Amino acid sequence: MITIHLTYEIDPYKLADFEEYGRRWVRLVNRFGGTHHGYFLPSEGDSDIAYALFSFGSLAEYERYRNASFEDPECQAAFELARTTRCIRRHERRFLKPLGAGV
Repeated sequence: MITIHLTYEIDPYKLADFEEYGRRWVRLVNRFGGTHHGYFLPSEGDSDIAYALFSFGSLAEYERYRNASFEDPECQAAFELARTTRCIRRHERRFLKPLGAGV
C-alpha cells in the first residue's frame, strides 16, 4: 500500500473554494479505487496550510489513477476549479508506506 500526503498552501480568503475542491477529490479518488482519508483544514495555528491523505494498493495503482485523472472530465473540472479560483498557492506531495500492523 502507498499513502499520498499532500500539503497545501492555500489562500485563506478562498477557503470555501478549497473546500469544494477537496469534496470533489475525495469522491474522485474513491471512484478510481483509492481510499481517501480526508482533507484537514486550518483551525488553530497557520491559516494557510491544509493537508490531504489518500491511499492506493500500490504505486502502480496510484500511477494508473494519476494518468487517468488527466483524461477524466470530472477530474479536469476539479483541476480547473483550483486554477480559476486560485485557492491553492502551492502544494507538496509525499509518498508514504505504512510500518505494518502489529509492529
